[in-house]
Amino acid sequence: MSLRWLLLLLLFPVAGFGAVETPDAMPDTSPDFATVVAELTRQGDRIVAEYRPEEGIDTADAVSGLYFDIFEGSGMEVAIGMRDPALKSELESRFGKIIGLASRERAADEVAAAWHELRTQLEQVADAQQPAESDFWGLFVQAFLILLREGFEAMLVITALVAYLRRQGAAEQVRVVYHGTAWALLASLLTAWLFSVVLQISGAGREALEGVTMLLAAAVLFYVSYWLISKSEAARWQAFIHDQISSALSRGSRFALGLAAFLAVYREGAETVLFYQALSGQADGQWWPLLGGFALALAALLLLYRLMQAASFRLPIGLFFTLTAVLLYYLAVTFAGNGVLELQEAGWLGITPVDGVARISWLGLYPTLESLSAQLLLLIPLPLAMVWWWNQRRRAPAGAGS
Repeated sequence: MSLRWLLLLLLFPVAGFGAVETPDAMPDTSPDFATVVAELTRQGDRIVAEYRPEEGIDTADAVSGLYFDIFEGSGMEVAIGMRDPALKSELESRFGKIIGLASRERAADEVAAAWHELRTQLEQVADAQQPAESDFWGLFVQAFLILLREGFEAMLVITALVAYLRRQGAAEQVRVVYHGTAWALLASLLTAWLFSVVLQISGAGREALEGVTMLLAAAVLFYVSYWLISKSEAARWQAFIHDQISSALSRGSRFALGLAAFLAVYREGAETVLFYQALSGQADGQWWPLLGGFALALAALLLLYRLMQAASFRLPIGLFFTLTAVLLYYLAVTFAGNGVLELQEAGWLGITPVDGVARISWLGLYPTLESLSAQLLLLIPLPLAMVWWWNQRRRAPAGAGS
């Protein structure tokens, strides 16, 4: 199945905007950040001033309410996420830090300091807010950037998997990856429809679903990255021939490849649809800039996909396999950190703040014991894998690495 037709399935949410109701937590217009932040400040100041360590759970619940009822419920979270996902994740992490400190009955000055950091950043975001862009080009650029940004990460995974199969001479197995992509697109549309029309799922429910999906994706990509490098070394050192491909790509491995594609696309797809729904509320019936921006982003992603596929065939096979495994491994570690963050915001996981750790959203790095532990679980096997890789290379027959 052509990737072009798979990606065109994403046009359905745009074409169907008029038939989809906007959920209560996603207003039809971009919220006034200054008004939202003023309310967050008013209630947050009171909550922190009344904080007592022995009543920390109550304070944690109150701050969680600020996040879901005001920050998310006003639409501010979605509006920030459409333009700057890294900033959205950082603000989520700062809310989580306060919740974690309070729930663990830490000293009042620690909670107050964490709240001051969050309040200062929220005020900076409010001060920097630009007027809502409802003109043609403003909507066009936003529609373009949403799909380009959200789709690029998923495209990296698909490109790596497809290129690997073709480099291995198993082009007939590419359909497994495309099937996973197609099912993910359909599941994304269904999930967004359930969120907005049928279930009216709470913010916590959405955070939990995204967190679970990210952690599943991290686990599968972790497995696939190690599986790819093991097969790639076999290809380099034992000179795989075509009749060995079928045994190398076992049924379980094919399933893992399809599942990796599904999860990579699905974790971006539902959020992308919701972003477009939110943007459509600002469009005042102007559908052409949304369709135009979407179509241009789709074309850009397709062009990038073709260019990356072509480049992958020009790389030396050893370098290609190494880069593919490293890319998927990096994505697995990033997904693990971000997945834990989402589950913490949903209240499914506890929050244990760790001092001295920076917030780096593109690494999924957040200063909590839980997120760091999840990433460490994926990093621990790396030295062992490097030792295995070196031993295999030393044992390789002369000329097999060419």
